[in-house]
Amino acid sequence: MTHVLVARQDSVGDVLLAGPAVRAIAAGADRVTLLCSPRASEAAALLPGVDDVVVQPAEWIDATPERVERAEIDRRVDELAALRVDVAVILTSFHQSPLPLALLARMAGVPRIGAISVDYPGSLLDVRHTVDDDVHEVQRGLSLARAMGFRLPDDDDRLRVRRAGGFPPGTGYVVVHPGASVPARAWAPECHEALVRALSERGRRVVVTGGPGEHDLTRRVAGRVALDLGGRTSLAELADVMAGAGCVVVGNTGPAHVAAAVGAPIVSLFAPTVPALRWRPWRVRHELLYVEVPCAGCRARTCPVPGHPCLDDLEVDEVLAAIDRLCGPREEAAAA
Repeated sequence: MTHVLVARQDSVGDVLLAGPAVRAIAAGADRVTLLCSPRASEAAALLPGVDDVVVQPAEWIDATPERVERAEIDRRVDELAALRVDVAVILTSFHQSPLPLALLARMAGVPRIGAISVDYPGSLLDVRHTVDDDVHEVQRGLSLARAMGFRLPDDDDRLRVRRAGGFPPGTGYVVVHPGASVPARAWAPECHEALVRALSERGRRVVVTGGPGEHDLTRRVAGRVALDLGGRTSLAELADVMAGAGCVVVGNTGPAHVAAAVGAPIVSLFAPTVPALRWRPWRVRHELLYVEVPCAGCRARTCPVPGHPCLDDLEVDEVLAAIDRLCGPREEAAAA
């Protein structure tokens, strides 16, 4: 019996993009345990192929890390050892190191460990894989899975999630998701507010979504003309809502990948703080909208440029036109 530990210890979107690699590994393993960060545990539970979820923070990845404490690290090593896994596959982005976790896994007695690593790993990795940095995160994960001997049996590399079932408030509406896990990736609230008003005036039904901490934002954006579901859905229920949408307007944040996983067309308000080549919506109809700026690729979490020009210089009419291209002309929406 082969028990594989798959690690992806960052955000919701990153875990969702690991889904095809997880399914490839599950096809060749008897059991798959996914190791994730606390903030992504709900997403981890939605991935087909995952049997168990183990939650551990990663101070070498987290944007606001806690202090490293020996007693806590010892506890994590003991937890990993108790899993008795045969193989560990450590998934990371190009700017993250797999070696701290590889060390913990080695201390826990994992016999075979693989990861993509630019740095020399010494005896920490049994498979040190290399891949071009300019590939999508889905392709990066699948490349490592193949190097470890796991392949998708049907070559279906679309994103997939387990859904709650039965939640959509009808069909054909536009979902507007104004929040983002990183402030620099969010279009301004007043821009979202103007978009929702314009959609309503053009006869489109609008559903505004958001996380538990985004009530004030979604209430403002929805106003009196849209259904406000901010903080009222689990991630699985959010997938249901997005599955019923004619299209989803969302930034480069986890819910964009939820939308892709249910096949919803996406108007992606994609702040070019990170390359779209690596993070754009995967295998789904979408339009990327942003303004070309010289600071593209800055990886900033909070925009240091007054006015946040890469996103906030986008005009509402540009977003409306992209929605029309994905959903059909507004006259059809008004007649529906």
